[in-house]
This record gives sequence, C-alpha cells and structure tokens, in this order.
Amino acid sequence: MPVPARDRDWLALSLAPGLGARLAKRLSDNLGGPLAWVEAGDSALADCGLSERSIRGLRQPDPDRLEACRQWLKPGHHFLITLDDELYPPLLREIDDPPPCLFVAGDPGLLVRPQVAIVGSRSATRGGLDHAADFSATLARAGFTITSGLAAGVDARAHEGCLGAGGPTIAVVGTGPDIIYPSRNKALAQDIVARGAIVSPFPPGTEARPGNFPARNRLISGMSLGTLVVEASLRSGSLITARLASEQGREVFAIPGSIQNPQARGCHHLIRQGARLVESADEIIEALVPLATELAGSLHQLLESAADEDLDKSTTAPHMEEDADYRLLLDTIGYDPTPIDEIIRRSELTTAHVSSMLLIMELDGRVVAHPGGRYSRSA
Repeated sequence: MPVPARDRDWLALSLAPGLGARLAKRLSDNLGGPLAWVEAGDSALADCGLSERSIRGLRQPDPDRLEACRQWLKPGHHFLITLDDELYPPLLREIDDPPPCLFVAGDPGLLVRPQVAIVGSRSATRGGLDHAADFSATLARAGFTITSGLAAGVDARAHEGCLGAGGPTIAVVGTGPDIIYPSRNKALAQDIVARGAIVSPFPPGTEARPGNFPARNRLISGMSLGTLVVEASLRSGSLITARLASEQGREVFAIPGSIQNPQARGCHHLIRQGARLVESADEIIEALVPLATELAGSLHQLLESAADEDLDKSTTAPHMEEDADYRLLLDTIGYDPTPIDEIIRRSELTTAHVSSMLLIMELDGRVVAHPGGRYSRSA
C-alpha cells in the first residue's frame, strides 16, 4: 500500500538531506505554505537556500526510508502530526522554526495539553532524583503534562514521577521514534507509550547523533509553558534547554542546591541570569496557571472545531447518542474520577481514540477532566 500523497509530501520535508526545520520554515514563508514547494519550480527552491541535493531529496524521497516510515505508521498508536494538524502543539507552532512533522507513538491528544518541562543532569545526586520525581508528581496531580527527554538521571525520574502520580508524560527523543536511547530506558519508554507519548522530529531509523539533541531540546522547551532545571553542571545540556526556553519567551525555573554540589552550579548560574528560584512545585503551579488558562482557551477553540470534524480526521463526528463507541466510553466512566488508563482498559478502545473522544466529550459537557489524567461523568 503506497504512502498517501499528502503524507508523502510532508515526509519528504523530514527525509530530504540538509533540509532542517529552519529551511522548511523559509520555504513555507517564501512560497506561501508548508507544502507550497510541491508546485514550485526548482529555481524557486534554490532561491530559498536549498542545495541541489536537498531539492533532489524533496522531489524523489529515498524509497527505502519512505517505506520505513510507512511501516512504522501502520500500528494504530503511531501518528504523523504535521504543522497544519489540529493536534500539533500550539506553543511549538509559535517558535521561529517549528519542525514540519512530528512522529508520535502513544496519545497525540496530549500534545495540546498544558506541559511543564523537567530536565537536569544524567548523573544527578540522590536528592536531585528525588526532587525530579516529587516535583513531577505534584505538577501532574495539578493537571500538567510532564515533558522531558527520556535521558538517564533527572529526565527518567521526571517521567517516572509523573506516571507514578497517575499523570501522562511526553518523552521528546533525539532519535527516530523507533529507537530508544539510552537502551536501558526501554521499559520506561513502553510505559510512556502506553500512558503518554513519545515524540520525535526525526523519521524512523534515525540513530542517536550529537547534532540531534539540540533540536530535541528545542522541542522540549518549545512545547512547554515553562522549564524546570533540577540539577545541572555548568556544561550540562539542560542549560541549553533553559536558554532556548528563555529565547522562546517561556518561564525558566531552577532548584537551588548546596554550594558543594557541582551539579547545582548550573542552577545557580541560571538563577543569576534571571531564572525563578523555586523550592516547591506549588510555586511553579502558581506562576503557570494563568498561562495554562490562556492555553486552555486556545484548546477550547480547537475542540469547538473538532466537534464537527473528529480529531482522528474521520469525515464527520457522529452524534454521541447514536455512536456505539461514544456510548461504550461513557458507560466505562463513573461519577468518581477514573484514570485514563483504566478507561482505556475497560473500553478496549485505542489510546488515541479514547483521547480524541474524551476531548470532544469534555467540550460537550459529558465528562469532567480532573488533575492526574482522570475523568468523571458530569453530574
């Protein structure tokens, strides 16, 4: 089965050699849209700064890599989320050079939810790991999705703390969505796909390379309302994420530590540069609630349009009383808040389907969302 023409054009942007997010943005700006290059001549593409190799890659994508993308997208929990998609992260769309495509394994509906990034050292102290888990759990219970990079140390503990609190978490990776790095986090990655999402701007088969991780960090900060740095040395990549967050106009938070702890020096540097010193997750919640409320307004507009066109892009959204899946889903939700993974288990529907339906039912007033990724029927 061939790749649909529309997906093929988007995938070409991700597969073309030498064509990163910045050049893709220039193509869109200069030619009048992210896929306007399809009808443009080669000279127009060259005027946008594309090399002959990149132009050739756009016109004739590598068939093996295209097929690898097609195979990866086959399972029902794998998605290609493009810049014109309703589920493309709204805050990420605002940065200077958003990636044209995101490869998502898990629940794509989480991409439009309010997110807080938690990052830090791969060799964090025991105290730093405890802070990562505790802050993550508290923020998750307050209704925030926790976003991090699936790295060892602080990243992994942030993901684990969120999942342990019953909340959804997003892992943004610097590889293709089919490659887990570091490999010791494979079990954690499976849990994240089941109860959250793994997101990558890189197509399947992309190995871990040093040059990929700055782009990964840009996504982590760009998708989030704010970034918390738990522990970091002065040479930590977490400081890059914090700098990107600041450049993107997002809040930066840092936890202070002992002057004897080398893993605290990066946080102290950030605080001197203007990051907010925080000693509890409640301080972050207080700072971000107004921004989350603003984002929720944008989400509400998204849901209003989705009421007429289901988020999974079916032709029309069925009337809920007449659709068996909606009736089934509502029957699985009680009046007490129920975790989304339990709703999925009871309904036996896919994660993506449940997430999409819950968004629409929330707008319609049928269900109420609670902190920690739980839902209940409206009274």
